[in-house]
Amino acid sequence: MVSMKDIALKCSVSVATVSKALNDHSDISQEKKRIIKETAKEMGYFPNSAARALKTNRTYNIGVLFVDDANSGLTHEYFASVLEGFKVEAEKNGYDITFINHRIGVRTMSYYEHCMYRGVDGVVIACVNFNDPEILELIKSDLPVVTIDHIFNNRIAVISDNVKGIHDLIEYVYQAGHRKIAYIHGADSAVTSDRLASFYRTLEEYDIEVPDEYIKEAAYHDTKKAEQCTRELLQLKNRPTCILYPDDFACIGGINVIKALGYRIPEDISVVGYDGITVSEVLEPKLTTLKQDTTTLGREAANHLVDLIEKPRTTLIERVVVPGKIQVGKSVRQITPV
Repeated sequence: MVSMKDIALKCSVSVATVSKALNDHSDISQEKKRIIKETAKEMGYFPNSAARALKTNRTYNIGVLFVDDANSGLTHEYFASVLEGFKVEAEKNGYDITFINHRIGVRTMSYYEHCMYRGVDGVVIACVNFNDPEILELIKSDLPVVTIDHIFNNRIAVISDNVKGIHDLIEYVYQAGHRKIAYIHGADSAVTSDRLASFYRTLEEYDIEVPDEYIKEAAYHDTKKAEQCTRELLQLKNRPTCILYPDDFACIGGINVIKALGYRIPEDISVVGYDGITVSEVLEPKLTTLKQDTTTLGREAANHLVDLIEKPRTTLIERVVVPGKIQVGKSVRQITPV
């Protein structure tokens, strides 16, 4: 392994000069910096992370905590896309990422203990039970923390604009003539609360009263429960003309039941998703959905966490809201309002 001493010998300078050049100190000429950096690159030099950690008191490692109810892991396309945006931006800032869990070999530990074990400089928390005592332990700790799609008063939160997202979807469906609109919403969470409140409030603005039997619950990413809820809605005497789903993946379960029962989309029943994952564009018919800006969500989370790590005194604790936009497909039929 090439060391700074090797570079110093090659350039006929001291090790201290090499260190200053590689760290962009101002008391060395730009020409000397250029020569030393080019030499280091040619020789295949990489800084030693352990040595850098001792010098800066940082590991340049960020923890990622991601556990969804459906145990989808990185097959969860929406959050996988958010985390990809996070990873790319974190790496641009010189940080690696480590997934935080409960186990190291045969040893079990809390999320906070794992963060301490790995020596992460900060942690991003996404898609978990935010009421879990172990999550609250992290939130109350001294570690820099950024949450995605959940708000704590003392932590930076990066969230999708769920209120406007549902409002825009309902407005689109209403303009298509639908008045009997059902909603299969996700399990209890801050995201669900915002979306459900926006659903009721938007329909109230249009003077539409929603029957209780039009509201169902299915965990996000749960196709089986979405199938069951869809079947129950289609069996109603006064069945809805349009069904909103908690996410595009769960919507697939609903579509399967609709087709299995002999109904056509959108001729007999209209459906609307949420997220705008890739599969929504290849479904037949193409799904109308709310496409979330996953790249921006991940990038904002990474940049705010890095700021919190590197500039803790000047970084504001704030809520960053990222808007989405309707992705119009062919799953909503234009009808005459009744």
